[in-house]
Amino acid sequence: MGETPLLELRNLNKVYEDGYHAVRDVSYSLGPGLLVGLIGPNGCGKTTMMRCINRLHDCTSGDVLIDGESVLSKTPGEIARKVANVPAELRTSFGLTVYETVMLGRYPHMRNLWWEPMEDEEFVSDTLRKFGVYHLRDRPLNMLSSGERQRVLIAKAYVQEPRLMLVDEPTSHLDMKYKLDVMEYLNAMVKKDMTVLVAEHDISLMARYCDLCIIMKKGQIVAMGDPKKVITPELIEDVYEVSASVGFDESGELYVIPKRYREPHGSGGF
Repeated sequence: MGETPLLELRNLNKVYEDGYHAVRDVSYSLGPGLLVGLIGPNGCGKTTMMRCINRLHDCTSGDVLIDGESVLSKTPGEIARKVANVPAELRTSFGLTVYETVMLGRYPHMRNLWWEPMEDEEFVSDTLRKFGVYHLRDRPLNMLSSGERQRVLIAKAYVQEPRLMLVDEPTSHLDMKYKLDVMEYLNAMVKKDMTVLVAEHDISLMARYCDLCIIMKKGQIVAMGDPKKVITPELIEDVYEVSASVGFDESGELYVIPKRYREPHGSGGF
């Protein structure tokens, strides 16, 4: 028998109360030690699928398994010991400092709610140094730049010691330098026993860093595999309705250059 996948989705469906079918019969499995890019246009189901994985949303049908065990019967605390979530935006920081925010990542593992063990304090301090934000440890989170805040949120997920990390659009508000900075951190975090799933719009960035890409359209998976093999002009046109040039630079890195919007058949023009 083969090894048990770290993550497995079995015929996952999510239908909202208004009847919108956001995720349609999605099935795939991922092993450990992978950086996986999840790409597709707005509204294709990326975020909804990730929220079903960590039970922020209940799925309508199907199943999600982590290390061979369904998450559907797990408590939030049990899921948090396996799955960490890095949101696209932090809606509120409750006035927490950088140190306090990262320490929150340790709570799924703590037995005492009133104080943190010395080992956890040392682990958090070491992680702040690893992510280059130790000097910001006493600063309120809402006083940081977008790039600094993103690193802090990834550090919080890191100290959670998950098997699976779900990262939603980590570079959407960042300039080129911080986009690369964040992806370098995510790439370095992938270990033999942990996989990182990243939902992102920058296809070239995903192709550069990811071991595997999952491409979604209208709630379904249309392609999955090595980004340098599955990302083609035909795929981009089918998924995004955009004509694009797809090529490789002198170092062998794939790039995508959008050229023009392809109007759906029968639509009017300007």
